[in-house]
Amino acid sequence: MLITESYKDVKTSKGDTMRIYTFHPKIPGYPRAKFPGVVVYSEIYQVTGPVARFAKKIAAEGYICVAPSIYHDFIDHRPLAYDVKGTDDGNRYKVEKTIDSYDEDNKLCCDYLYSLDTFNGKIGATGMCLGGHLAFRALLDQRITAAVCFFATDIHSKSLGKGGDDSLERVCKELDSHRQELVMFFGTLDNHVPPEGRDLIRAKLRDAGAKLTFMEICDAQHAFVRDESSKGRYDSAITSSCFGFLFELFDRRLKTDLGEEDRKPVVVENVC
Repeated sequence: MLITESYKDVKTSKGDTMRIYTFHPKIPGYPRAKFPGVVVYSEIYQVTGPVARFAKKIAAEGYICVAPSIYHDFIDHRPLAYDVKGTDDGNRYKVEKTIDSYDEDNKLCCDYLYSLDTFNGKIGATGMCLGGHLAFRALLDQRITAAVCFFATDIHSKSLGKGGDDSLERVCKELDSHRQELVMFFGTLDNHVPPEGRDLIRAKLRDAGAKLTFMEICDAQHAFVRDESSKGRYDSAITSSCFGFLFELFDRRLKTDLGEEDRKPVVVENVC
């Protein structure tokens, strides 16, 4: 499927400007085709080449992908470099930015999707690292039906944003478990989210009755999906497998008209 690339600059409540990069599927001869939307959250470096390629891969399957430049509170839309300064700046901005600002970013992205004539009314969220956390927190907006989170950082430690975050508690409390669904990927060698942190996230979501697919991938490291400056951690084969789960969820929940859920218990027959 063809893709068109554009951007939209939107004003925040603080008066600064957030750039929303848009990767839009296009089917020649069908100008009125409608597609679901996906909010694609970046890691701490804003919308870099790897993040744009990540979004374009999703857009090529028939999704309008919108990727916000999340550090508009401090700098413009340009991505940070994958070097020591860029890493230090990104890590500083992510904890200096307020949780309210992160939540407004998500609202503005959803609002923008709803303003498009080509949007079908269903939204998913995804992202890597910091973006995995933001895709998880995006479920607090009931317009988000499904989320796919790649090695979501800081959820277990409540350390995102100025003063920390309440993402895990709020999502567990406010998740519409009959309508919203999520997939979470972690590597067993991810030292940003240690085993006890992964156990905490999984247990809290399970106790909350979340519709959850939770995967700990053997020997995978942090940022294994980033295909540039990955410090030797990029794994194309594992990334492709993860995309299979992403598209299964998004295709099922965002493209298919499922009708109303009957909420009857599923009876599993005990056969081989």
